[in-house]
Amino acid sequence: MTQQSLRHHPQLFRSFFQGSFPCSTACRAGGRRLDMVISSGHDMLLEKDYAALAQEGLHTARDGARWHLIEAVPNTYDWRTFLPMVHAAARHDMQIIWELAHFGYPDHLDIWKASFVDHFERFARAMAQLMRDEGIEQPFFTPINQISFWSWAGADVSWLDPYASDRGRELKRQLVRASLAAMYAIREVYPNARFVLTDPLVQVATDPDNPDSKPYADAQHQAQFEAWDWIGGRDAPELGGRADFLDILGLNYYPDNHWFFSGETIPLDHPTRQPLHRLLMQCWQRYQRPMILAETGAEGDARAPWLRHISEEARLALDHGVALEGISLYPVVEYPAWADDRRSPGALFGLGDPNGNRTLHEALALELRSQQIKWQNWQTKS
Repeated sequence: MTQQSLRHHPQLFRSFFQGSFPCSTACRAGGRRLDMVISSGHDMLLEKDYAALAQEGLHTARDGARWHLIEAVPNTYDWRTFLPMVHAAARHDMQIIWELAHFGYPDHLDIWKASFVDHFERFARAMAQLMRDEGIEQPFFTPINQISFWSWAGADVSWLDPYASDRGRELKRQLVRASLAAMYAIREVYPNARFVLTDPLVQVATDPDNPDSKPYADAQHQAQFEAWDWIGGRDAPELGGRADFLDILGLNYYPDNHWFFSGETIPLDHPTRQPLHRLLMQCWQRYQRPMILAETGAEGDARAPWLRHISEEARLALDHGVALEGISLYPVVEYPAWADDRRSPGALFGLGDPNGNRTLHEALALELRSQQIKWQNWQTKS
């Protein structure tokens, strides 16, 4: 079989290069609620933001419904923050992958209780019905963003809600239950709904000076697949997973997603570091599911070279038959970072000025255009 015949030809989304809007609604320590749709200015600049992405050839994007605002009153849904997003996306012919929960949930819920799952199921069904009533024919949903990361950050190291320790696996099971309940509910409304299930794509390697760490490093590396295995019914069948719910894998990948078991980041030029296309091939061989790089980016002057590197690795993966369907730049618009409120220096578009205009990062924009041309040429030669 020739490489030409192995090659995968993406066709799932309106554009291969995409954009991801920051839309976390986590609560920080002390109860202060983050809302990155507001802090990035996206709520006020919906029309301009979607138009700007379309202008740059990004016709598919990830964006989020803010559950804590929509269901501020139990079992009552106020769609005033969501409908403008739906309408603006339609006006600009933007295809949106909608997140239902991005590290945040209504204040009246306890994430550990069964009622959390019940509320999320009802919210998902109501949101799907609203979208059907709005005439959206082929929807894409991410029920819960980064289950594995949220479980670790929220219930192992107490960095996010619910600010617990040593309960990560318990939270992961609860978030999988909620995701599955939401997917069942959405499919009742939309039998053809597609699901993009996001989690970090990482490499965990044996410490060079401690070969005895290999089994622990291997176990930690394999743990990144656990939530997907549960959702797909490959493990923990009592959670109710189904093979058809393990639909599209959304892989979040950054320069520091490689580390030794000790926690030290693997340098870019270290021989132990696995190239991205090999990590993608491993994921493809395990699941045989379409996937996207749902978030990727680098900061400062590294952002354009990083996109070049990621694009080259993506073409290598496609040449080997990996069903990679897209690359989504994150953050596509700037925001004050949640950890320390500094500005995020990795976006394609800056914060809006007093007139609502965002500055385009020229180096990244030029690299994006270059990669889009290379992508078109690659498709033609295919």
